[in-house]
Amino acid sequence: MNAPHYPHAWLDSTHATGSVAGVRVLDLSRVVAGPLCSQMLADHGADVIKVESRLGDETRHLGPPFIEPGQAAYFSALNRGKRSLELDLSKDDDRAVIEALLMQADVLIENFVPGTMEKWGLGYNEYLSKKFPQLIYCGISGFGATGPLGGMPGYDAVLQAMCGLMSINGDAQSGPMRTGIPIVDIVTGYNAFAGITMALLARARIGHGQRVDATLFDTALSLLIPHAVNWMASGKTPGLWGNGHPNIPTYNRFDVGDGQMFLGILNDAQFVKFCKKIGRIDLATDERFQTNVSRIEHRDILHKQIDEALKPFTRAELCASLMEIGIPAGPVHNVAEALGQAHTAARDMLVTRSDYRGLGIPIKLSATPGQAGRKPPKLGEHGPDILKRDSSS
Repeated sequence: MNAPHYPHAWLDSTHATGSVAGVRVLDLSRVVAGPLCSQMLADHGADVIKVESRLGDETRHLGPPFIEPGQAAYFSALNRGKRSLELDLSKDDDRAVIEALLMQADVLIENFVPGTMEKWGLGYNEYLSKKFPQLIYCGISGFGATGPLGGMPGYDAVLQAMCGLMSINGDAQSGPMRTGIPIVDIVTGYNAFAGITMALLARARIGHGQRVDATLFDTALSLLIPHAVNWMASGKTPGLWGNGHPNIPTYNRFDVGDGQMFLGILNDAQFVKFCKKIGRIDLATDERFQTNVSRIEHRDILHKQIDEALKPFTRAELCASLMEIGIPAGPVHNVAEALGQAHTAARDMLVTRSDYRGLGIPIKLSATPGQAGRKPPKLGEHGPDILKRDSSS
């Protein structure tokens, strides 16, 4: 196909700074993992063009709540700092636009079912790597292209089920449960982000781009820490732990007078300090609880003893006093409470502008800090500017 020439497509000065300033990203992905990856690149200075179908990214419609008609809040969590271009990649002319944009692109991100780009004549091995040797191509998929499940579709919760995550989340009453966030999608997005930045670094050394392969399946299995190695070492299949930890009985949720808290005691010294703080030094001297191994053996009895001992305390006061003596502890907050913490504001983890509200940037760099870019785009909002042809072409 003959690619049209769009010399001004990438002239965007929104991000003049950041660790990946000047990197040009063509994002063909949708839903969570890919858009999160490209948003992180945008946060750190990349110029990201988001290519959407006529229907738009599915998360635009996953409401209520809606920020505005046709744009759910869900979409705004994953797509700030980007420009939107509306194309139908099943059409030759629109695929030619992609080729024109790739002439100046550094990174392409896609999360189509494996084989789709090849069907359109845009496969990495067969075509793009040869025509655009500097390109870093990131393919995100459920299972990858090879193996018995290669090419199959996959969503977060399905992979949580298939890869054992649900089998260790929940308790006897609830049964296996997925986590309350799309954790596999999110970490896959981070893995893709890491892979792209590593490939950018490698390109400066080896002189060409490469393919980054990020799958939900691989990510989900990689999250089985420490349960996978526990099974490898013991042969015992991990079960439902609820809020508990298989290796640390004092790493759990406990009841206090006005709610619940999570206690993080990892060693014997912390346990002794904790027992003194709550006025139950007898627990520390009880032979059933003197070591981590013995505490594991008697974990149910110990849990009941701690719950009873904490009834006179309030969660905020107790957690603060425990933290002061080196024992990690925190109140079990709801989302509103979590976002309302003074430390949330101190860490710049909320973006509150007149045109946009969202979460802050978790990766903080001292010399090249990131920043939350423009508000998430309307579908096709920047098409006219991106597709402005050179009058001489």
